[in-house]
Amino acid sequence: MNRVVQKTVVSILMLVISTVIFWVPFYFVIINSFKSPTKAADMSMAWPDSFHIVENYRAVLQAADHMLVRAFYNSTLLTVLSIAGLVIVSSLAGFVLQRREKGRGAATLNFLVLAGLMIPPAVVPTIWVLNSVGLFKTLPGLTLVEIALHFPFCAILYKAFTATIPRDIDESAFIDGCGGFKLFTHIIFPLLKPVSSTIIIIQSVSVFNDFVNPLYFLPGSENATVQLTLYNFMSMYITSWNLLFADVVLISIPPLILFIFFNKKIVAGMTAGSVKG
Repeated sequence: MNRVVQKTVVSILMLVISTVIFWVPFYFVIINSFKSPTKAADMSMAWPDSFHIVENYRAVLQAADHMLVRAFYNSTLLTVLSIAGLVIVSSLAGFVLQRREKGRGAATLNFLVLAGLMIPPAVVPTIWVLNSVGLFKTLPGLTLVEIALHFPFCAILYKAFTATIPRDIDESAFIDGCGGFKLFTHIIFPLLKPVSSTIIIIQSVSVFNDFVNPLYFLPGSENATVQLTLYNFMSMYITSWNLLFADVVLISIPPLILFIFFNKKIVAGMTAGSVKG
């Protein structure tokens, strides 16, 4: 009985902590997005005296010649292209790294992949390279940057999951006359579906919410992504906090929906490659 009570107390405690950490800030943002400019500037969690929901959200959508609408399009296109390239490149790399982990140069390749997780990106040299090939301030250029920055983490996940796939499958495919590329595309890649789902969800949220990379590599109001639209309502002298909070709510909806509906797939994919055999 004591153990049951302890579990109940721990569960209630964790629920309270998660509510304070996650839901209280979310409530704070939402409730202030409903207020007038002066009331929102007070930064309080009090219930608004009068609601300005329609006015605030309409102003956000119409600001800077409907920049938020263009930003949603840019961020969605960037996310789709980046994730598509990331899944293709990382799955191929993870498969090769795992299947040839005892081959010549394998240790060097693994070190380079791990180094990509530890070494911070160099902004100025990257801008110079992109500018040299004509990709600076372009969506394809930023897409390549996103793929490169997220590649190490995704390749390691694919490598860990590939280790759970028996090598006997490879040998049987080769005996039947299947080439290396056909083996991967027709047999191995379909088996990587759990970890692919995890990578798609996690990295989609990461790319969609990215603020720094679009700021550096895709400047310009016509190229704005959703996170950069926050600048519309901030200035040195006056910040429209009600509109800023309304913008935060709008750009938080897509990632929130992804996590609500696919959180089980995230956990399943992260743990699927943890045990070999």
